[in-house]
Amino acid sequence: MTIPVFYSISDDYTKYVAVSLNSLVKHANPANDYTVYFLNQDLTEEHKKNLAAFGSDNVHIKFYTIDEQVVEAIENRPENYLKADFFTMSIFYRLYIPDLFPQYDKAIYIDADTIINEDIANLYATELGNNLFGACMDSSIQYVPKMITYIKEVLALDPKKYINSGVLVLNCQAFRDEHFVAHFTDLLTKYHFDCIATDQDYLNEICDGRIFYLDPKWDAMPNENTEAIAQPGIIHYNLFFKPWHFADVQYAQYFWDNAKETKFYDELKAGLDNYTDQEREQDRNKLNFMLSKEDKTIKDPQNWAQIKKQGPVTL
Repeated sequence: MTIPVFYSISDDYTKYVAVSLNSLVKHANPANDYTVYFLNQDLTEEHKKNLAAFGSDNVHIKFYTIDEQVVEAIENRPENYLKADFFTMSIFYRLYIPDLFPQYDKAIYIDADTIINEDIANLYATELGNNLFGACMDSSIQYVPKMITYIKEVLALDPKKYINSGVLVLNCQAFRDEHFVAHFTDLLTKYHFDCIATDQDYLNEICDGRIFYLDPKWDAMPNENTEAIAQPGIIHYNLFFKPWHFADVQYAQYFWDNAKETKFYDELKAGLDNYTDQEREQDRNKLNFMLSKEDKTIKDPQNWAQIKKQGPVTL
């Protein structure tokens, strides 16, 4: 049995995902077989070579170029912006994994800004039943009043059940059986929902009621309001406060311990040392800019909450 693991990246994120990949490979059980795919549209041959070097006898590194026709329905429009201020197609790739890889009935997706601290096979062993995917409740937003209001009043969802899409155990067979991509595309092109979290909002809405909630250790996100999880399975440096830009990020040491084992360590360390206080302040302000969308979307007559009054959006 092969355990398929997917990342989606753009070329400029190679050095960060290399650290994540290093952590995955060193915790991989030699008795298991793993295939790690990098979904991309612009990876250079040099960066492919750098990532492929992490492969081993039982961890196979592969690259899959996303055809523009696959994602042609997703346009560079403000409602599709990542974190409300810029567009990147790669955040949507995860939604297409079940259709693009019909050989898998189940798969893992993880964001590139992660560190894996135990065998990813333990996560893959999750029994999903009839649920469409497994994920963790998004702990990073529970102390952000504007985000809570957005989830309640714009999405009409329970904030305690709102998941983060950075770590997913996908029930690929169920995605295909339920024609998830067709339903997602229909909603996307018909309503152009103005989202704060874009792909994440669509997953929460379409799959509401059919989400398996994972142990929080599988998506441990830095949070200044909570104590660190003692033994995190996966650390996810979500949102803006990355350890390669901020020295005091919760769980930062896990990143640097792994970074030291890669060829990118000096470059990453220099990036931290040279990142200016002005740039850090801009990052802090990006959160406020992202949340400012709530002021507009809550008044939108075609937001999720209003459309759901006309009928269900779930599968």
